[in-house]
Amino acid sequence: MLDRFGAHLSGELGRSPHTVRGYLADLRSLQRFLADSGPTSDTSVGTDAGRGGPDPDTETSDARGYGFEHLDVLLVRGWLARSRDEGISRASLSRRVAAVRALTRFLHREGVLETDPGPRLVAPTQQRGLPTVLNEEQAASALAQGPAETPVDLRRRAVVELLYATGVRVAELCALDLGDVDRARDTVRVLGKGAKERTVPVGAPALDALDAWLAGGRPELATSASGAALLLGARGGRLGVRQAREDVHALLRAAGVDSGPHGLRHSAATHLLNGGADLRSVQEFLGHASPRSTQIYTHVSVERLRDTYRQAHPRA
Repeated sequence: MLDRFGAHLSGELGRSPHTVRGYLADLRSLQRFLADSGPTSDTSVGTDAGRGGPDPDTETSDARGYGFEHLDVLLVRGWLARSRDEGISRASLSRRVAAVRALTRFLHREGVLETDPGPRLVAPTQQRGLPTVLNEEQAASALAQGPAETPVDLRRRAVVELLYATGVRVAELCALDLGDVDRARDTVRVLGKGAKERTVPVGAPALDALDAWLAGGRPELATSASGAALLLGARGGRLGVRQAREDVHALLRAAGVDSGPHGLRHSAATHLLNGGADLRSVQEFLGHASPRSTQIYTHVSVERLRDTYRQAHPRA
């Protein structure tokens, strides 16, 4: 059943491999909980049963674990409560609720469940902290290092420049192909979460770093296995997410900045807001499905809000 559900997530819903792995890991935990929570029937025999309870030498137990066909709100809530007691974070609990909702919807469609209990499950309210953001001076310092000399240096520079210029997720960056870069319009075509495509503008410095990589770096690493991948690893295959993260951390550490790929994404969004971009435009830029995901960046733009207040409010 989980194999079929995994195929449904990736094939029909277009969920990323990372999401599919996370959902299936959560649901295997639910599966173990259901197996441990099944009803147990005890049959006692022996002459001592009436006087002091069952005889341990003659007691038999028939344990029958629950399966996914028994899923209901109470069982899921019990699993979530145990997960919380085990120290699972609010974010992970929310993901578990999302995984169960997707599963029960699938099981109901397949006729395994008569009714879908998923809509009755409520995800815990997440307490989101403020993202780590580079200021403009830190970003400029990280991107103003000396000339790149090796193919890896050129790739590293292109990775960091593109992440900061476009605000894309690191997995989205690694998935880019050569044809996704439109030099006529200075944009890149990005395939985001849920297989949703968006077009993102790219600034001149990032395009310069990309040109340097394409001219002096990619040809040195390219092999017959490279295909159309824009960024390549040391063996010529498509650059992996882990290596891209290491590229970012290495370049930023050299500039004395403690951040990573998602910090560059946060920084790009915050600097856009500080520069006067509206929230809806930043939402489109980041590929957020809901403006609620973008609103967190307004908290780190409070100085701009204060300046506007001082200039505009008559009683400031």
